[in-house]
Amino acid sequence: MVHQLRIAAVLALLPCVASAEPLPALNLDPSGTTVSGLSSGAFMAVQLQVAFSERIAGAGVIAGGPYGCADGNVYRAIRVCMNAFLGEADAESALEEIQSLAAEGRIDDASHLASDRLYLFHGQADDTVARASMDALRQTYALLGVPDARIAYETGINAGHGFVTERGDLECSTTDPDFLIDCDFDQAGDILGQLYSDLLPASESHDDRLLMFDQALYLEDAVGMDDTAFVYVPESCAAGAPCRLHIALHGCKQGREVIGDAYGVSTGYNRWAEANGIVVLYPQAKSIPAPWWNWFGGNPNGCWDWWGYAGDDYLSQNAPQIAAIARMAAALGAPLAD
Repeated sequence: MVHQLRIAAVLALLPCVASAEPLPALNLDPSGTTVSGLSSGAFMAVQLQVAFSERIAGAGVIAGGPYGCADGNVYRAIRVCMNAFLGEADAESALEEIQSLAAEGRIDDASHLASDRLYLFHGQADDTVARASMDALRQTYALLGVPDARIAYETGINAGHGFVTERGDLECSTTDPDFLIDCDFDQAGDILGQLYSDLLPASESHDDRLLMFDQALYLEDAVGMDDTAFVYVPESCAAGAPCRLHIALHGCKQGREVIGDAYGVSTGYNRWAEANGIVVLYPQAKSIPAPWWNWFGGNPNGCWDWWGYAGDDYLSQNAPQIAAIARMAAALGAPLAD
């Protein structure tokens, strides 16, 4: 019921999105930028991390898979990367794709990934994204030279397909909207604790620090993204203190048009952010209805583009959605490229 009331309150603001402000320019350390995501957001988190590996220092990946897993094909995305019906995701293919795009100068040199810190998670009750895809991602990082000591891979929790919280509305093993599941486990804290070695204990977050901003200012030609999104700015960061940036990417059916600001409020990132001077950017994807003649077309569930619905280039620094998120990071004060 609490989620429903919050969603109703946020959706009531939809006619007023034109009044949303630009992102604030803050005092951010560009070397402290990290990213995380669930499901389609997990695949996008990997894409963003790999594309800008020189500036992104780590990634949290919940129920995702290796870079380029879908190979530009939604059917492969579903039948290989998600349920492994036609075969399993392949780490060697991911490595080859990364090396090829890096050689072409379309993404940063892959050598930067070896120093990253990583949090990987797959729930035991998750039958939406295959465990084999997360195993292939773990193997990809190993092939890229990331030491075991810099990788936390959690597979021992009987969680469904969702972001694990301490106080969600859904039972832990559930896979249902809004995909915020209660496992009495603070996943946001575990993610940030792995990505930032100096994390202090969480404090209280403040609802008025979760700001709605005009995402349309940063989209240019990016399709499948909402005109409005959210950013959490701790009080110290707003006052000019040096801070860091974490980019948190929701999963399918978790964008603002469906659950309002629930991903930003209920995942638990904000209280850790408040205590540690971490600005949390919550970009928002939106749905694109599938045409009647093609059930596999469009983006009806509001997913991030990890199979090419926004164009042939969905992996490089110039990919529409990746470039849009990079523009948001730069506006905040943490550019992902020179």
